[in-house]
Amino acid sequence: MRRWSRWLAGTMSCIALTAASANAQEPASAQTNPPAAQQDAPARESLGSLLHDPKDHKFDMSRWLLEHKGFLPVPIVISDPAVGYGGGLALAFFHRPEGAATTRTTADGRQQMVPPNIFGGMAMKTENGSHAYGAGAMLHFKDDRWRYTGGIAKASMNLDFYTPGRLFEPVAIGYNTDGIMSFQKVSRRLGEQELFLGVSWIYMDLDLSFDVESDRGLFTDKEVTETSSGLGLSLQYDQRDNSFTPNSGWLGMIEGNFYDDVIGSDTTFQSYRSHAYGYLPLASQRFVLAGRVDARWANGDIPFYRLPYIDLRGIGSARYQDTRAATVESELRWNVTPRWALIGFAGAGRTWGRHNSFGDAQSQVAKGVGVRYLIASMLGLYTGVDYAFGPEDDTVYIQVGSAWR
Repeated sequence: MRRWSRWLAGTMSCIALTAASANAQEPASAQTNPPAAQQDAPARESLGSLLHDPKDHKFDMSRWLLEHKGFLPVPIVISDPAVGYGGGLALAFFHRPEGAATTRTTADGRQQMVPPNIFGGMAMKTENGSHAYGAGAMLHFKDDRWRYTGGIAKASMNLDFYTPGRLFEPVAIGYNTDGIMSFQKVSRRLGEQELFLGVSWIYMDLDLSFDVESDRGLFTDKEVTETSSGLGLSLQYDQRDNSFTPNSGWLGMIEGNFYDDVIGSDTTFQSYRSHAYGYLPLASQRFVLAGRVDARWANGDIPFYRLPYIDLRGIGSARYQDTRAATVESELRWNVTPRWALIGFAGAGRTWGRHNSFGDAQSQVAKGVGVRYLIASMLGLYTGVDYAFGPEDDTVYIQVGSAWR
């Protein structure tokens, strides 16, 4: 429902402790005269060796994740201004079925990685009392001809809705949503192209309350409905070389979700999104220049907490909302070494529709810097941290993979 902080790359410290204990020497008495059966048995690879790339001997989780059914423990650090500081833990399990393809050749002859299946669970809590837990999966079938993405979560979120502030300073209206949220999506590749047709179902059953109960009167009955159920249709073109941390190619997608009482929704409305991400390698991939455009809009009797908003690092989730929202962002990654990279990013967003025209609305600008580490070379997966400067707050984001979702 909201954009929380990204997965954390603090796995290195957790794994390092485990590896250190696994590499500790056995007592001398156990090494002096090993049983004959142990002398004949092949040497078992230590965890410390398993967590290093045999090519460059750097810390790397590729074989642990893909060959030994390991998991990626991801401490969650939250600093989103919408919910305050907090934390939690996520566990991501990677699995590639035996015999499954690892790459495929695109229509234009480029190589594209086929992601492994990912299963995960998470739990988090923030200083303002918000908390959530849930589980989900991203699965690929028939050599990436079919895709499934889905998850379910139980959450209680304490948030603020900001009045438009056209004539006066915006006022924050505190409210709480407590309930279940579910997202289910199945996609099918069309022919041999990088084109996917998707069908989705989004369901939310929430109990809504206000910090000041009289604030409920500021909204219509339909704006405070608590159950929404919608079916969606999407068309996605994905030419990226890697879906975790792309270096080249582009992704474009358009989707629409339709909510109606026939499928269990308390109110009727429609939400749409169109976005594109592009990646251009420069100087033999020493630099990667990326750009993003994202437009979201809604029609009908949409609940106030489901309005489109500016989704940009440095701006609190749902800080700026209206029936229309647009964002542009650029990012430059400098691969300083084969493992380490530095990034810089800047973007702007604007909301309009119900309260302002596009021309009257004010753009909000954010920018920042970050650092990345290639934690799984076989997956092309980078992790790291971003520091963003926004119009109200400076914010830290922990990233696993691309910051753009």
